[in-house]
Amino acid sequence: MSPFDEEIDRHGTHSMKWDMMEPIYGVPASDGLSMWVADMDFRPPDCVQDAVERMAAHGIYGYFGDDAAYKDAIRWWMAERHGWEVQADWILTTNGLVNGVGLCVDAYTDPGDGVVLMTPVYHAFARVVAAADRQVIECPLALDDGRYAMDFDAWEAMLPDNAKMLVLCSPHNPGGRVWTADELRGVADFCRRHDLILVSDEIHHDLVMPGRRHVPMPLAAPDITDRLVMMSATTKTFNIAGAHVGNVIIPDEGLRKRFSKKMMALGISPNSFGLHMATAAYSPEGAAWVDDLCAYLDGNRKIFDDAIDSVPGLKSMPLEATYLAWVDFSGTGMDPKEFTRRVEGDARIAVNHGPTFGKGGESFLRFNLATPRAKVEEAAERVKKAFGDLQ
Repeated sequence: MSPFDEEIDRHGTHSMKWDMMEPIYGVPASDGLSMWVADMDFRPPDCVQDAVERMAAHGIYGYFGDDAAYKDAIRWWMAERHGWEVQADWILTTNGLVNGVGLCVDAYTDPGDGVVLMTPVYHAFARVVAAADRQVIECPLALDDGRYAMDFDAWEAMLPDNAKMLVLCSPHNPGGRVWTADELRGVADFCRRHDLILVSDEIHHDLVMPGRRHVPMPLAAPDITDRLVMMSATTKTFNIAGAHVGNVIIPDEGLRKRFSKKMMALGISPNSFGLHMATAAYSPEGAAWVDDLCAYLDGNRKIFDDAIDSVPGLKSMPLEATYLAWVDFSGTGMDPKEFTRRVEGDARIAVNHGPTFGKGGESFLRFNLATPRAKVEEAAERVKKAFGDLQ
């Protein structure tokens, strides 16, 4: 039995994913399955838990000082797992990567400027951009044989003059694509042609299915670093999202100074729990745990996709990375209200609604597969039953 098979009751623990399922979606807490918020129902590796317990045993929770070991852990991880050599002074620490995106918007654009998103894409990007009084510019991804693809020719024609920044999601959420080096070079060239700052959110870079390999943007396009802001984190990889700690890595000194100044103006500093947890996670023990996790997620993916694809009219997009299944219901001929009602009402599964991810998401729902296999199997059977009339 895998340790990931352990079912841990998260009800009543202030879990957004489980305790807010019923108030937000109307899915009953008594027997509902929560498959919306992108955190996992697994404990992190022991090395992370041990770091927290050492802090608790010490019993004093003061300001964190001397972050050399923390930065060394990030540098080791990037070199060992991704082949990217990072300098310590490139690393800035934010309160998570949504905070990092917000700081980028604030540091590099002005009110009224446009920020390009390749939609459908992680919904928090548009929320942050709009809240900062910037224009959200949606450049829809193309569907190529059931997978998302870059559509640079179409984007060239629709890009307004006020575009100043592009936020890339790599690997892609919600589509699960691992972008190729050629595709990433295409993004870099697009940003260079249009003088765009490129913010590459690579938070899912460790959660890649066996046989796939993520390429960091600086390795795909080394000549883009003069306009590149890289973002990564331990939080998604190790299921410690509540730590709210993210790495913003900026090789260019000028861009780094502008970002650092904005952090200082807003009084942004990380919490000590997050730094201790991240330092512990980026280790050989953490790496072995991630390898086991990805193999387990791949097993969940196969079970879920086989069930979904067996229902006429339903299609799960091939998942290359992340633990988020992106299911297309357009083949059912149903409107979104009806297929969503069946999933949430009949199957009693809380999921993310496709339209929240922007243009192109209208016929989709997103399912979180990072949960014990028994729950994935149960969810698969419930969906099949909810659409039983199509079989």
